[in-house]
Amino acid sequence: MTERDSTLDIALRLNRGTFRLDVDLHLPTCGTTVVFGPSGCGKSTLLRAVAGLEPAASGVLRVAGRTWQDATTRLPAHRRAVGMVFQHSALLPHLRVLDNLRYGWKRAGAGVALLDGWIERLALKPLLARKTDSLSGGERQRVALARALACAPEILLLDEPLSALDAPRRAEILPFLEAVRREAGIPLLYVTHAVEEVARLADHLVLLDAGRVVATGAALDLLNRPDLPLALRDDAGVVLDAHVIERDPHELLALQTAVGTLHAQGDAHPPGTALRLRILARDVSLALSRHEDSSLLNLLEVRIVDLVELPGGQVQVRLEAAGNPLLARISHRSLERLQLQPGMALWAQIKAVALLL
Repeated sequence: MTERDSTLDIALRLNRGTFRLDVDLHLPTCGTTVVFGPSGCGKSTLLRAVAGLEPAASGVLRVAGRTWQDATTRLPAHRRAVGMVFQHSALLPHLRVLDNLRYGWKRAGAGVALLDGWIERLALKPLLARKTDSLSGGERQRVALARALACAPEILLLDEPLSALDAPRRAEILPFLEAVRREAGIPLLYVTHAVEEVARLADHLVLLDAGRVVATGAALDLLNRPDLPLALRDDAGVVLDAHVIERDPHELLALQTAVGTLHAQGDAHPPGTALRLRILARDVSLALSRHEDSSLLNLLEVRIVDLVELPGGQVQVRLEAAGNPLLARISHRSLERLQLQPGMALWAQIKAVALLL
């Protein structure tokens, strides 16, 4: 599978009562673009318009240099090479897993190697003879993923595919979605309202609100920008690229990051494995001096960039660590007790068990 070099051009408009979708996007055709925003902002409507399921949507849509829609062209939904995965897997309950996979694959006329390849990558061989109603939610979504990818789509659309799953099932399927992100070789357009999924999967990020694009750009840049709504959420934080250095016998990973070596609890990964590390603002404490006599393993020398008053007597402290952004959320009393001010140098302290991989 190879990555495409051209852009994914989406300039679509749709009026529906008091709601108006109006987007103009030029996205990379490699990796995953996550569309993120509050409920009702138009995320799913955007995906439906790309798939051709919104006949009233007007504008321009070009996928890998091929025009699917413009002033004179409009491919119907059945002629758009789209793979779709929904919140619910929409599998055919009367068919076995293998027959579900073959159903769309035969109609698309794709090669046997493609179907077999996704069965292997998504670890579906043990499930092929089972009926879909005997599968867990995570297993059903893996089958839905393979079914969509086996049809050789030019773009894969995923509409909140994990939102119906509980936390253990989400954790189970996220590594498979990461594999799809690495290996599919086609653009993925992924809708979610979960920051965890953005942090794990997004190469490019589109922030949508009330049908319009608030911001778009490289995911790590937008996730770490303090002027965007993500920075003020209860689960605000920053995301860093990390590489595994080693793992000790007690499942503690040493990770190389742009802010220095950090330690986190995690699964076994060979040295050199690339991961993403999410540090929540609420898990960062601040000290005026370096403390070696505590259980905290991650100590970073930082500088205060600015202070933002939040509701409920809280303060968001925007920090810089080795030229990289970091956030801390503290009480107003802590601010006064430490007499914190912009420009001050101090130490950020983070529990290893608090870091999210």
